[in-house]
Amino acid sequence: MTDKIIGWIGEIIADKPELFLVDVKIKPINNIKVFVDGDQGLPIDACVRISRQLYGQIEESGIYPEGNFGLEVSSPGITEPLKLHRQYTKNIGRDVEVVFTDGTQKIGKLLTVAETDIIVEHTEGKGKKAIVQQLVIPFNNIKTTTVQIKF
Repeated sequence: MTDKIIGWIGEIIADKPELFLVDVKIKPINNIKVFVDGDQGLPIDACVRISRQLYGQIEESGIYPEGNFGLEVSSPGITEPLKLHRQYTKNIGRDVEVVFTDGTQKIGKLLTVAETDIIVEHTEGKGKKAIVQQLVIPFNNIKTTTVQIKF
């Protein structure tokens, strides 16, 4: 079922190469959550278009008899960890928190995204003793990466 929904979303956004599917989650109560993102963000009108077209596809298919399903289409949200290489690239220049597979973490500015790793610039120490370092982090050492919002 998830594969069908992923296929339909692919068809719906095929004419918008700047948009990409991040994730689809289906809860046991037939609540379908679709997370789509864009290289320059996800405009609300794109969300509405995707939602309407996908809702129609799901209804037409009859995979949920009696229309017994809920559908939410949105961007992943700032609190969600980055999942795709494309999301990392989109967030170059932003502050991120990287949690490593061993549970340790670093917070710094995402400078570069390569095929197998990222480079994060972080500061060790405070005041006059502060040292700015660049850390190369292989993707296979990353548990999660979350964009940090500063106010």
